[in-house]
Amino acid sequence: MDMGRESRWEKDAMTVEIVFAVVTAAFLAAIVFGALLVPAVLIGVSGPAGKALLVMGAVLAAFAAVWRVVRVLLRFDAGRRQGR
Repeated sequence: MDMGRESRWEKDAMTVEIVFAVVTAAFLAAIVFGALLVPAVLIGVSGPAGKALLVMGAVLAAFAAVWRVVRVLLRFDAGRRQGR
C-alpha cells in the first residue's frame, strides 16, 4: 500500500460518513425548526412575533445542522487516525 494515498475502502468510508453526517444534520435541523414552529402554530402567533420565531428557528436549525456535520466528521477523522 502506498503511504499517503487512500485506498478505495477509505474513500468509500469517507463518502458514507459524509452522507451520514448530512442526512442526520437534515433530520436534526428539521427537529429543531419544528420544535420552535409547531408551538407557534398551535398557539397562533402571528405578526412580528411569528416572523421572529421563524427566523430564530431557521438560524438555530442551520447552526444545529452545521454543528452535527462538523461533529460527525471530526469524530470520524479521530477514529481514522487511531486506526479504527
